Parts: sequence; C-alpha cells; structure tokens
Amino acid sequence: MNWHQVPLDSIAPTAWRNGGGTTRELLAWPHPGEWTVRISVADVARSGPFSAYPGVSRWFAVLAGEGVMLDIEGARHALRPDADPVQFDGAARVHCDLPSGATQDFNLMLRGGAGKLERVRGRSERACRKGALVGAYSHEHEVSFFAVQVRIVVPPRTLAWSVMPADERIDLATQGALWFEVQP
Repeated sequence: MNWHQVPLDSIAPTAWRNGGGTTRELLAWPHPGEWTVRISVADVARSGPFSAYPGVSRWFAVLAGEGVMLDIEGARHALRPDADPVQFDGAARVHCDLPSGATQDFNLMLRGGAGKLERVRGRSERACRKGALVGAYSHEHEVSFFAVQVRIVVPPRTLAWSVMPADERIDLATQGALWFEVQP
C-alpha cells in the first residue's frame, strides 16, 4: 500500500479573488483539473460568503483560531477547533463570520460518490473498503496507524492519504485528527 504525505508548509498559498483569505490545496484527486475529491486548508482573514460549488458535497472543520459562525441557508453553526466537521451542499448559501479573528480551516469537497469526514481522538479502528480513498490530517498532533501490517507515522500539519488496494482494517491512534473516507 502506497501512502502519500503532503506537508501543509510545502504548498504555496493561493490568494482568494475577494481578498478574504488564502487556500493551500493538499489534494485534487484523481487529477487537478478534473477532481472528484479536493482537500485544502484555508486561512480565513475576514468574514464573508463562501464560493458556491453546485454538484459538490462539502465538509468544513476549524483547525486553529477561536472559531467561526457559519450560516448555512439560515441555520447557524458555531465551530471551534475541537468541534466535529459540518457537512453541507456546495450550492448552499453559506456565510462565515469570524467573531474573534482569523482562523485556519480544513475543507473536503466531493463530486459524486459517498464520503465522510470525522474528528478522531485516541485509539480507534476503521474498516476500509477496497478502492476507497482514505486519509488523515492533524494540525497539531502526530497521527500513527497500522495499515497492511505497516506502521505509518504522520507528523503534524501533514495530510496522509492512500487508495485502499483491498478491504483492510486500519488501527488509528492520535491525540486529535481528521479522518476521511471517500467511496468514488
């Protein structure tokens, strides 16, 4: 099994057209121009609307800063760095307020297929299916796991991902990370 690791600091930030922040794209899979899965970390400098992505499912989690208040089609969600990710339709009207200043946020976007993003702590086991795109990102803590009898150690601020070559159980250990799994 081939695990890829992408350190956040190895990716140059791209400024948003509206001037409200920057994004570092950690993964655009299977191809950057025609992705079905896109993972990024955003530095959000000021309050404002999210860009619309019709036909895309989105997950959002706060990594650093005091937190955000997301208004998704009139439903308000207070998110802090320890909160579970929120999932929403990419075509939804979303406004992000920064009541206590700038934040860093994790974004998972998916075109088609089924997926999930969850916050994990401690030891846990994941049953992953053949062909699934799986991975972990931790902003502050090391993540370690056993996959196909190989121990993988992921340093902080690094995305680790792989396409499962077979059905496999992954034993995961971390003080805090985000785990994703996508079935294309």
